[in-house]
Amino acid sequence: MIFYPAIDLKDGACVRLVRGEMATATVFNADPAAQAREFACAGCRWIHVVDLNGAFAGRPVNAAAVAAIVEAAGIPVQLGGGIRDMATIARWLENGVSRVVLGTAAVTTPTLVDEACRAFPGRIAVGIDARDGEAAIEGWAKPGGIAAVELAQRFQDAGVAAIVYTDISRDGAMEGPNIAATLALAKAVASPVIASGGVSSMADLRALKAAAGDAITGVICGRALYDGRIDPAEAVALLQPEMDGRPAEGGRGA
Repeated sequence: MIFYPAIDLKDGACVRLVRGEMATATVFNADPAAQAREFACAGCRWIHVVDLNGAFAGRPVNAAAVAAIVEAAGIPVQLGGGIRDMATIARWLENGVSRVVLGTAAVTTPTLVDEACRAFPGRIAVGIDARDGEAAIEGWAKPGGIAAVELAQRFQDAGVAAIVYTDISRDGAMEGPNIAATLALAKAVASPVIASGGVSSMADLRALKAAAGDAITGVICGRALYDGRIDPAEAVALLQPEMDGRPAEGGRGA
């Protein structure tokens, strides 16, 4: 299981929200590049980045910060937030991002996911952010009108590299991940599933690993890292012991 430390960007800084509400933003690091280096030095093999301003604006907003992270990290970067057309997808992938995550576009323009997967095999993920089992869009501000599982199944044959599943009610709330819902979605599709939202302790990671088997291939963690509740090196050792000494999956430019 791959451990993905999260860097959420708002106005150029690393922040964390509670349940996706921008008004709850807490700044944890004003230097995203330094934060990326810190995660890489701890042994992380990927970094998950979200352009929060971009998710609401519908276009990239924190481009300079993302570029600095890509340059500083030296490990693959997975990026979501405001990516809603082929030109933006291509631009990010050509500029060092290893994988883009399509969230709102997966609901509003599902054919974009199909097209992007054909153009960039292995480098497109779908982000499904669920509130009470229904996908949300535009920075989680609006209901998507489709069940999370149904949306995941829509892309079964598209060739997505992964599905990033976030339970909005748990995100940033430090209440533990929704393991049951994540497993249910993972078992409903063949695509690799990455769990997100609510991870607050090493105990949560151990519980997720024990329940996941081969169904969940990764987990994203944010606030607990910044609060010091989870040490990234310890998390990597728990979840990826078999990868010690091996190159990161999907290296930069993959």
